[in-house]
Amino acid sequence: MSDDTPTIYDQIEIEDMTFDPALSLYHYPCPCGDRFEISIYDLEDGEDVAVCPSCSLMIKVIFEPEDIVGDMAKLNNTGVGVAAKSAVAV
Repeated sequence: MSDDTPTIYDQIEIEDMTFDPALSLYHYPCPCGDRFEISIYDLEDGEDVAVCPSCSLMIKVIFEPEDIVGDMAKLNNTGVGVAAKSAVAV
């Protein structure tokens, strides 16, 4: 029997992650030296697994939808991140 469930390295509270409004990403340091990343739009869509682009590690982001409301408001008020969401949606 094959198990397609991804292996999660750790569970991290969103409050422990850093939000980058220019990229619309939350990030957290990875043991490999890079960082785990997840888009605010992925979180908004219910995704909760952040990946490291340099290695195979993944983390589960622990959050409630209201945890990202303030950061979404920042993006909507400044227009930052709108192009990033459009580019991802294409």
